[in-house]
Amino acid sequence: MPKSTQEQLRFHPSNGKTIRADFNGGELSSDFGTLLLRETILQSGLICKMTDAINDRRHQSYIDHSLKELLVQRVLQMACGYEDANDSNRLRKDPMFKLATGRNPLDSDNHLASAPTFTRLGQSMTRSDIYRMAEAFVHHFISSYKLPPPVIVIDLDHTPAITHGGQQMNLFNAKYQDYCYLPLMIFEGLSGKLITAILRPGKTPTGKENAAILERVIRLLRKKWPKTHLLVRGDSHFAQPELMWVVQNAPHSDYVLGKGAGHKTALRPKAKELLDEARQALKVKTELARLNNMPEPDRLRLYGEAEYQAKSWKGLDTRIIYKAEVNQKGDNPRFIVTSMKEASPEVIYEELYCPRGQDENFIKHLKSDLSGDRLSDQGFLANHLRMFYACAAYVLHYELRTKTLKGTELEKAQPSTVIMKLCKVAVKVVEYKDRIKLHLPRSCPFKRLLQHVTEVFYQMPILRPGSNFHKTQSRYIATR
Repeated sequence: MPKSTQEQLRFHPSNGKTIRADFNGGELSSDFGTLLLRETILQSGLICKMTDAINDRRHQSYIDHSLKELLVQRVLQMACGYEDANDSNRLRKDPMFKLATGRNPLDSDNHLASAPTFTRLGQSMTRSDIYRMAEAFVHHFISSYKLPPPVIVIDLDHTPAITHGGQQMNLFNAKYQDYCYLPLMIFEGLSGKLITAILRPGKTPTGKENAAILERVIRLLRKKWPKTHLLVRGDSHFAQPELMWVVQNAPHSDYVLGKGAGHKTALRPKAKELLDEARQALKVKTELARLNNMPEPDRLRLYGEAEYQAKSWKGLDTRIIYKAEVNQKGDNPRFIVTSMKEASPEVIYEELYCPRGQDENFIKHLKSDLSGDRLSDQGFLANHLRMFYACAAYVLHYELRTKTLKGTELEKAQPSTVIMKLCKVAVKVVEYKDRIKLHLPRSCPFKRLLQHVTEVFYQMPILRPGSNFHKTQSRYIATR
């Protein structure tokens, strides 16, 4: 077929007129939002910390893309919804990604990195590089506070990343009935900030492993915040004596950890008396509701505490709190172990332990919206780097929402919503000798919001202006 025919798209007529499309629109992009994320990077020091953590072993005389440019490009792709390194083969020529990475958008001889470059970067990672990058996330979390906070909640949670091939260290996990990795995600429970993340093999972790990771995190936090109260929170997988010892030995620290439904011969009998009372009370309330033609209560909860000390807990100052819940389907007791002594069982369970369920939403944002579980590289360390790309994208979206989008309709939106509404905006790039113009659609539905966001960014000072990436090469004017 002739080339001209191949480059045309044909559609059925509309209103008596033929419809044809071609690819002669000039330098267009569908990702105007890369500049919004670039502005977020300019205010954040995360990419700089990640760059400093990696020992770049390449000979600087033979490279076209600096380490910082590679990290910025890959993180921007993840933050805009491009989950795979192969997307770089197309996006390396995209004018908006080039502009956001600090390159001239219309320079045909100065493209961004392709997929093989990122593959080589992942294969060059060492354990020391990954360790320092994990610490870099903790340091960035600390720097996000101007003053030491009075209290932070350290939420621990494992999440499966299902593997589909011969990835190194992917193991079969009986709980998830599949081969997977089992990374440890650590968030701050009050704010949703990411503290750090550790990629792990698919096996269930031991108490020593969890304790070693938590001890390193606490040590970094204590260097800057010696008096901040730390509350470590997790489900029953973290109720391990090694981890509990780490928290007990740390000053100004407590833990609230789940114990599941309780062992039938150990914990569950402790709640029998209160369960009987709750069952009777639910029965009375149900009968009264029927007599008064009122809606019947679906459940009733009572709270108490029990004397219990596991053999492995010898020397630990623990307290068992339980919820005696009875619903229409039967008994539903739940137990937690904590080091807190002052608060009542109901306050500890309802106000301190139950909010940890919000952690699942943070993980969903990281995995579902930003492809944090797409770990398809063969090497374990390369996959760890892939997960860090997604973690950095999560941090950028969090900072974009909580700082620039504060007070707008997208202040509490999840990353996928921000991507669809702000990042996926068509733009035409026109470059002049002394300026760059970006032409957006006249009918853009978020025109006012974009005007607000860009003006907020423009008024912000740029962090670390000495680096090449953070130098403002030219101010751009967004027009219709």
